[in-house]
Amino acid sequence: MNQAFLDTHSPEQIAVDIVKIKENHNLKDEDAEVEMDEMWSYVGSKANQRWLWHAIDRATGQVLAYVLGRRKDEVFLELKDLLKPFGITRFYTDRWGSYERHLDPQKHVVGKHNTQRIERKHLTLRTRIKRLTRKTICFSKSKQMHDIVIGLFVNRYEFGVLV
Repeated sequence: MNQAFLDTHSPEQIAVDIVKIKENHNLKDEDAEVEMDEMWSYVGSKANQRWLWHAIDRATGQVLAYVLGRRKDEVFLELKDLLKPFGITRFYTDRWGSYERHLDPQKHVVGKHNTQRIERKHLTLRTRIKRLTRKTICFSKSKQMHDIVIGLFVNRYEFGVLV
Protein backbone atom coordinates (compact mmCIF):
# COMPACT_ATOMS: atom_id res chain seq x y z
CA MET A 1 0.00 0.00 0.00
CA ASN A 2 1.26 3.45 -0.87
CA GLN A 3 0.82 5.21 2.48
CA ALA A 4 2.20 8.51 1.20
CA PHE A 5 -0.44 8.56 -1.54
CA LEU A 6 -3.24 7.69 0.91
CA ASP A 7 -2.08 10.42 3.31
CA THR A 8 -2.44 13.09 0.62
CA HIS A 9 -5.82 11.97 -0.77
CA SER A 10 -9.26 11.60 0.77
CA PRO A 11 -11.24 8.37 0.26
CA GLU A 12 -13.62 10.26 -2.07
CA GLN A 13 -10.72 10.97 -4.45
CA ILE A 14 -9.77 7.31 -4.86
CA ALA A 15 -11.43 5.23 -7.54
CA VAL A 16 -11.20 1.46 -7.71
CA ASP A 17 -11.45 -0.12 -11.13
CA ILE A 18 -12.88 -3.60 -11.44
CA VAL A 19 -11.27 -5.51 -14.27
CA LYS A 20 -11.90 -8.92 -15.76
CA ILE A 21 -9.17 -11.43 -15.01
CA LYS A 22 -7.01 -12.70 -17.82
CA GLU A 23 -8.93 -13.37 -21.01
CA ASN A 24 -7.09 -16.66 -21.41
CA HIS A 25 -8.31 -18.04 -18.08
CA ASN A 26 -10.02 -21.13 -19.39
CA LEU A 27 -12.26 -22.78 -16.87
CA LYS A 28 -13.33 -25.89 -18.78
CA ASP A 29 -16.87 -27.24 -18.39
CA GLU A 30 -15.63 -30.57 -17.04
CA ASP A 31 -13.68 -28.88 -14.24
CA ALA A 32 -15.69 -25.69 -13.67
CA GLU A 33 -15.76 -26.12 -9.91
CA VAL A 34 -15.39 -23.39 -7.30
CA GLU A 35 -14.97 -23.14 -3.57
CA MET A 36 -16.92 -20.26 -2.06
CA ASP A 37 -16.72 -18.77 1.41
CA GLU A 38 -17.06 -15.55 3.35
CA MET A 39 -14.56 -13.99 5.75
CA TRP A 40 -15.40 -11.69 8.66
CA SER A 41 -13.84 -8.34 9.43
CA TYR A 42 -15.11 -5.07 10.86
CA VAL A 43 -15.05 -1.32 10.38
CA GLY A 44 -14.70 0.92 13.44
CA SER A 45 -16.02 -1.59 15.96
CA LYS A 46 -16.80 -5.29 15.97
CA ALA A 47 -20.50 -4.44 15.93
CA ASN A 48 -20.06 -3.01 12.41
CA GLN A 49 -19.26 -6.21 10.54
CA ARG A 50 -17.93 -6.37 6.99
CA TRP A 51 -17.62 -9.61 5.01
CA LEU A 52 -15.36 -10.57 2.13
CA TRP A 53 -17.23 -13.09 -0.03
CA HIS A 54 -15.09 -14.78 -2.62
CA ALA A 55 -14.85 -17.74 -4.95
CA ILE A 56 -11.76 -19.58 -6.12
CA ASP A 57 -11.17 -22.04 -8.94
CA ARG A 58 -10.95 -25.41 -7.22
CA ALA A 59 -8.26 -26.70 -9.60
CA THR A 60 -5.87 -23.74 -9.53
CA GLY A 61 -6.77 -21.82 -6.35
CA GLN A 62 -7.08 -18.61 -8.36
CA VAL A 63 -9.63 -16.09 -7.12
CA LEU A 64 -12.37 -15.76 -9.74
CA ALA A 65 -14.49 -13.07 -8.08
CA TYR A 66 -15.01 -11.31 -4.76
CA VAL A 67 -17.52 -8.95 -3.16
CA LEU A 68 -17.36 -6.94 0.06
CA GLY A 69 -20.50 -6.29 2.07
CA ARG A 70 -22.75 -7.62 4.81
CA ARG A 71 -23.45 -11.30 5.45
CA LYS A 72 -26.74 -11.11 3.54
CA ASP A 73 -28.29 -12.92 0.60
CA GLU A 74 -28.08 -9.81 -1.63
CA VAL A 75 -24.29 -9.71 -1.32
CA PHE A 76 -24.00 -13.41 -2.10
CA LEU A 77 -26.19 -12.92 -5.17
CA GLU A 78 -23.76 -10.22 -6.38
CA LEU A 79 -20.94 -12.76 -6.15
CA LYS A 80 -23.03 -15.39 -7.90
CA ASP A 81 -23.73 -12.96 -10.76
CA LEU A 82 -20.00 -12.30 -11.16
CA LEU A 83 -19.45 -16.05 -11.59
CA LYS A 84 -22.03 -16.54 -14.37
CA PRO A 85 -19.54 -16.08 -17.25
CA PHE A 86 -17.47 -19.01 -15.94
CA GLY A 87 -20.27 -21.59 -16.36
CA ILE A 88 -19.69 -23.18 -12.96
CA THR A 89 -20.81 -26.82 -12.74
CA ARG A 90 -20.20 -27.40 -9.02
CA PHE A 91 -20.07 -25.17 -5.94
CA TYR A 92 -18.29 -26.27 -2.74
CA THR A 93 -19.35 -24.28 0.34
CA ASP A 94 -19.96 -24.43 4.07
CA ARG A 95 -23.46 -24.58 5.55
CA TRP A 96 -24.25 -20.86 5.46
CA GLY A 97 -27.93 -20.44 4.54
CA SER A 98 -27.39 -18.10 1.57
CA TYR A 99 -25.67 -20.90 -0.33
CA GLU A 100 -28.41 -23.40 0.37
CA ARG A 101 -31.15 -20.93 -0.58
CA HIS A 102 -29.64 -19.73 -3.86
CA LEU A 103 -27.60 -22.59 -5.33
CA ASP A 104 -29.02 -25.50 -7.30
CA PRO A 105 -28.87 -28.54 -4.95
CA GLN A 106 -27.60 -30.67 -7.86
CA LYS A 107 -24.55 -28.40 -8.21
CA HIS A 108 -24.00 -27.66 -4.50
CA VAL A 109 -21.72 -29.71 -2.24
CA VAL A 110 -21.69 -28.76 1.46
CA GLY A 111 -18.87 -29.52 3.87
CA LYS A 112 -15.78 -28.00 5.43
CA HIS A 113 -13.58 -30.77 4.00
CA ASN A 114 -14.37 -29.42 0.52
CA THR A 115 -13.35 -25.84 1.31
CA GLN A 116 -9.83 -26.38 2.63
CA ARG A 117 -8.11 -24.41 -0.13
CA ILE A 118 -10.25 -21.29 0.35
CA GLU A 119 -9.88 -21.53 4.14
CA ARG A 120 -6.11 -21.59 3.61
CA LYS A 121 -6.45 -18.47 1.46
CA HIS A 122 -8.27 -16.85 4.43
CA LEU A 123 -5.24 -17.53 6.62
CA THR A 124 -2.96 -15.92 4.05
CA LEU A 125 -5.20 -12.85 3.84
CA ARG A 126 -5.40 -12.54 7.63
CA THR A 127 -1.61 -12.78 7.85
CA ARG A 128 -0.95 -10.17 5.16
CA ILE A 129 -3.76 -7.70 5.91
CA LYS A 130 -3.82 -6.89 9.60
CA ARG A 131 -7.29 -5.32 9.44
CA LEU A 132 -8.65 -8.82 8.75
CA THR A 133 -7.23 -10.39 11.91
CA ARG A 134 -9.69 -11.14 14.67
CA LYS A 135 -7.77 -9.66 17.59
CA THR A 136 -5.99 -6.53 16.49
CA ILE A 137 -5.62 -2.84 17.15
CA CYS A 138 -5.43 -2.22 13.39
CA PHE A 139 -8.85 -1.62 11.87
CA SER A 140 -10.54 0.51 9.24
CA LYS A 141 -12.45 3.62 10.25
CA SER A 142 -14.59 3.79 7.10
CA LYS A 143 -16.20 1.18 4.88
CA GLN A 144 -14.81 2.88 1.82
CA MET A 145 -11.17 2.70 2.98
CA HIS A 146 -11.69 -0.86 4.22
CA ASP A 147 -12.98 -1.96 0.82
CA ILE A 148 -10.25 -0.03 -1.03
CA VAL A 149 -7.40 -1.58 0.98
CA ILE A 150 -8.72 -5.13 0.63
CA GLY A 151 -9.62 -4.58 -3.03
CA LEU A 152 -6.16 -3.23 -3.83
CA PHE A 153 -4.53 -6.21 -2.15
CA VAL A 154 -6.70 -8.79 -3.92
CA ASN A 155 -6.27 -7.08 -7.29
CA ARG A 156 -2.48 -6.95 -6.85
CA TYR A 157 -1.76 -10.39 -5.44
CA GLU A 158 -4.54 -12.47 -6.96
CA PHE A 159 -5.14 -10.83 -10.34
CA GLY A 160 -1.69 -9.32 -10.89
CA VAL A 161 -3.14 -5.85 -11.48
CA LEU A 162 -0.62 -3.18 -10.50
CA VAL A 163 -2.43 -0.32 -8.83
